[in-house]
Parts: sequence; C-alpha cells; structure tokens
Amino acid sequence: MENRDAISRRSFVKRVGLGGAAVASASIIGGLTSCGKRGNEDDVYKTTSEIPTDKMTYRTNSKTGEKVSLLGYGCMRIPTIENLSDREADSEIDQQGWNRLIAFAFEHGVNYFDTSPVYCKGKSESATGIALKNLGVPRDKYFIATKLSNFAPTTWSRSATLEIYRNSFKTLQTDYIDYYLLHGVGMGNGMEDFNARYIDNGVLDFLLEERKAGRIRNLGFSYHGDIKVFDYLLANNDKYHWDFVQIQMNYMDWKHAKEVNERNTNAEYLYGELEKLGIQAVIMEPLLGGRLSKVHDHIVAELKQREPSKSVASWAFRWVGSYENVLTVLSGMTYMEHLQDNLRSYAPLVPVTEDDKIFLESVAQKLIAYQTIPCNDCKYCMPCPYGLDIPAILLHYNKCINEDNMSSGKGDPDYRKKRRAFLIGYDRALPKERQADHCIGCGVCIRHCPQNIDIPKEMIKIDKYVENLKR
Repeated sequence: MENRDAISRRSFVKRVGLGGAAVASASIIGGLTSCGKRGNEDDVYKTTSEIPTDKMTYRTNSKTGEKVSLLGYGCMRIPTIENLSDREADSEIDQQGWNRLIAFAFEHGVNYFDTSPVYCKGKSESATGIALKNLGVPRDKYFIATKLSNFAPTTWSRSATLEIYRNSFKTLQTDYIDYYLLHGVGMGNGMEDFNARYIDNGVLDFLLEERKAGRIRNLGFSYHGDIKVFDYLLANNDKYHWDFVQIQMNYMDWKHAKEVNERNTNAEYLYGELEKLGIQAVIMEPLLGGRLSKVHDHIVAELKQREPSKSVASWAFRWVGSYENVLTVLSGMTYMEHLQDNLRSYAPLVPVTEDDKIFLESVAQKLIAYQTIPCNDCKYCMPCPYGLDIPAILLHYNKCINEDNMSSGKGDPDYRKKRRAFLIGYDRALPKERQADHCIGCGVCIRHCPQNIDIPKEMIKIDKYVENLKR
C-alpha cells in the first residue's frame, strides 16, 4: 500500500476554492436530492475525526504501474436540484454540487472515477466529464472508467454499439479512457446475450484493437448473474488479456451470496479465480447496495460495541480493502458525509485483522436471519411502464425489516406501533399511484435487474402485506 505524493495540493485547493469551505459544503450538498431519493440519514455514517489530504491508500496497477486510489468514486448517484426527483423525467443534475463533491474527493486523494452511459438516465457521463474538467488539472492526474452499456437488443448491432462507445468520449470530454468495461456480462440470458452484445457483431475484437491504439488503456468487464459467462471469459484470458475485472464483493457476499440471492455467486470464488490469474479486481457493492450500512439495530449495537469510533459502513469498506488483489473499491457517494466517512476508512486504510474477519462472518450469518430483498437501488428497472417506483418500494420494505417494524400479526405486542410505522412511512415515501398495488406483472423490469430479483413476485408480496395491515 502506497501513499501518493501530493500533486500541488495547495495550488489545487486555491484554484477550486476548497479547504475550510469544503467541509462547510457538507451542509449545502446534504440538502440536495440524488439519483436516489434521500431518506433520513442514519448515525452509522457520522464520525468526526479529521480527514487528511495526503494519507490516501493507493494500489499499483500491476500492468501499468499506475497508482490508483483504493477509494474509487462511483458516479451512479449524482445530486439533483432540490424538490426534483430523478425518478421523474424532468430531474436536473446539480452540476455545481457535483463539481464540489468531485473536487473534495480529488483534493483528498481519490483519482478513480467510474461512470456509464446509462447512469442517472444518461446524464452521469456528461456531468462527470464537466466536473473532472472543472478540476483544472492535467488529464493524467485522474482515471476515468466507463462502460459499454448496450443492454437493449436495439443496441446490439455493430453500428449502434459503436455509437455508444464513441459518444462516451464526447460526453466525458476525453481522447482516451483509462478503464473500459463490457457492462454487466452474465445478465439476461447469459452467454446468448453476451455473444449478441459483443461477439457476433465483432465489437469485442474492435475494443481489443482500440486498446492497442491506446484509446483504451485498460480493458475489463463487470460481472453479474450467470457464472458460465464469468468462467468463459477467464478461461479465454490468453486471448483477451483482461487488465481488470469488476465484481460484487462484500463480507456478506463472500460466503453467503446465494443466501442473499440464489443467482449470485460467492465473492470468495470470483476473487479467488481472478487472483489465480493475476487479474486485479475492481469492487462494486461493498455495502451491498447500502444494506451493510443500514443493518438491524441489534447488529449496529454489536459493531459499535467492538469499535465505538468507527461507523457501521467503515467495517465493510475496511474489510474489502484488506484484500491485496483489490485495485479500487467503488462507492456511490451522493452526500458529503458519506464521502468523508469513506475517506476516513481509506486515508489511510487500517486493514481488518483475522479476528475482525471472523467477527464479520458472524455478523453476516446474523444478517441472513433478517432477510431483506436484495435491491441495490441501481434503478436499472426504471422507468416502470405502469409508473411504480420499484426501488423506493423495495427500500422501504427493507428499511422496516432492519428497524424491526415488520409485524408478524395482531399477536405481536408491538403490532399497532409497527403497523403505523410501516403504513405512514409507505405513504410518505411513495405517492399512491406509484405503490406496489399498481403492478400488473408485465415483467419488463426483471430482465434489467442485475440482482435477478423477481420484482413482480416481490410487488405482490408487499402489496398483500400492505393490504393485510390496512384491514
């Protein structure tokens, strides 16, 4: 683990107007809405230790020698103007707020920024490109990662796919992309979809040539779903020479991925296979879509008892960062307090001990008892053609499980309290026309879900639960 030399920190801070004012921006940015709705913030993120600007932990790209910050900025959730919801077509990115977040992250050592043409309804690449240009530093001081997000069959032709590829350069305002990914391989129909998206149209061969030409500096893929696709791509590593691979990894998915979602694969296997081949891992979902920061109150108490000064979220970040073959860990940090807490976890990283890993395995086993729906709030399922706010429905349901506000029936001594908490919270979180009872089971959402959730089935379950409470 290395610490990068400060790159003209003083002049950079002066240029973008950070320093003491940057901390004050927490209150400004905290009032914004994001690419996901903001709910009540939990105390699990609130720590007060100072955040150094020169202590970020870096990992060395084994192929290029580049120093990459262990904390990577996931640009899936970007602030939007207050009182607008990104779930509506007229949501507006708060560019100034995003510029401040990116600048604060960069000032504190973050140099890896991960986006996609489909994030934030197609607005993430453009907003992130503007924010990075606004830093006013040489292009080689930060790394851009983006993806070939040709999910829809209408984009599988060679011309349509290459249009997505070329447009990323324009929206990101760059001549080259540092880390380029085939997006979400294994989703949908597994190998059939992979071949249609990348092989039959010659696009993967094209990307290999783009890497030779230097317009792509590192080529990899992000994996979800069918393990056959993951195994196939690694079995053909002699042909493709993957520079990195992005996987879902956290202390819950390490051994219990299938207990969270039966179609997922244990991260212990994914990471182990990459390590054998010397392919570095980029990590997504270190918090399992936020679920490892919003755990049941009993588990919060256990984590706080063991390390009172650490946030609940920091346990997950320190755990995943302790694996040496991890190049960077992505976090979608919409709010300043999230960014600051994650910076504290990695500036510098204090690796978890073997005893800590045993402890977190016991936490994972307890979390299984509080079975939440494995929604990561990625919003790939949106928009729903019938107007449902699918992620908000699932997140409210999960929140009530974690807060012990799910009633087992009228025999429950806290039945009235739990009933009131669920129903009032449900109506506050969702307009009635966007609630689960409006689902007709069309199944459009299922194909787009990286976690392979049977969303119509979950909507029926939640609607039935709501109706029982109302009666």
